[in-house]
Amino acid sequence: MNVNGQPFRTVWMDGATVRMINQPLLPYRFELVALPTVADTAASIRDMVVRGAGAIGATAAYGVAQAAQLAPDATFFEDLAAAARLIESTRPTAQNLFYAVRHVLRAAEAEGDHPARARMAAVAAAEALADDDAACCEAIGRHGAPLIGDQARVNTHCNAGWLAFVDWGSALSPIYAAKREGRDPFVWVDETRPRGQGSRLTAWELAGENVRHAVIADNATGHYLQRGQIDLVIVGSDRIAANGDVANKIGTYSSAVVAKANGVPFYVAAPTTTIDPNCPTGADIPIEERDQDEVRFIWGWSDEGRFTRVRVTPEDSPARNPAFDVTPASLIAGIITEKGIVPASVEGIASVARR
Repeated sequence: MNVNGQPFRTVWMDGATVRMINQPLLPYRFELVALPTVADTAASIRDMVVRGAGAIGATAAYGVAQAAQLAPDATFFEDLAAAARLIESTRPTAQNLFYAVRHVLRAAEAEGDHPARARMAAVAAAEALADDDAACCEAIGRHGAPLIGDQARVNTHCNAGWLAFVDWGSALSPIYAAKREGRDPFVWVDETRPRGQGSRLTAWELAGENVRHAVIADNATGHYLQRGQIDLVIVGSDRIAANGDVANKIGTYSSAVVAKANGVPFYVAAPTTTIDPNCPTGADIPIEERDQDEVRFIWGWSDEGRFTRVRVTPEDSPARNPAFDVTPASLIAGIITEKGIVPASVEGIASVARR
């Protein structure tokens, strides 16, 4: 995708340095970050400098490849294993992270006790995973675009655009594809409290692609569904269970319930790397709970031109901050993957899941 006419991916590797877009600064400032160590790369995931299932996965893959390039021969495989553990400890819910770490580790370990070959294999595996993520998301756009008619009114939650993946995105990819095919969709953008990934990131992406949109408060989605002003909902996912239950940003379940009550189809878009075939149901998905200050404070751009934080709760009030919720398969009209649209069912998931 393009930023001011220049093509960018969300994250990439430059030698042994991982580079990425600094997402917490968007839409106020576009800045790139260089991460020279594995600790830096892991921190970028934990602190949400990078976020979104596919982008986290690619960053995790690059982090293991980075460890492979920095580790001395004498402790190569020990350092690689330590890097993998560190990266896997950053965030518990996103399946792409764990898939990516295993993918790169397997490639390195397949070279046996040959650190030089293992280094090359790790880097090649990480680059291949990032390329696969971008290709899968472009294919999701092709498969999902026919769902979006001309002037279709689409609702989405959080950010599942190209910033959440290496390129193209999942939930926004069908919208971009429909736009480039000559249709004129309109997107209702849930703000997505507490971190505002919709109001900050999705809105910024859509504006850059000249897609008509409006940012709405999260609790306004039901109003527009009830009024018949939303034709379909498309969201992303951070983990899909074997039975078709889906974990996504907190608030997704509420939207799915109201969409179902109003007869509006609710789709999930995700590459098959997001499927966890070893997770039987949504009840088995670990749900990350983040720092309460993400709820008690908001970051934004002041009238004085400063990027600053302000408190929005009483000083002594505690908060709870689950980052994700689970939407049952029964509420999902279909899952848009790079292999096509499949039912949110055991059979549908099994037909496309990677092993």
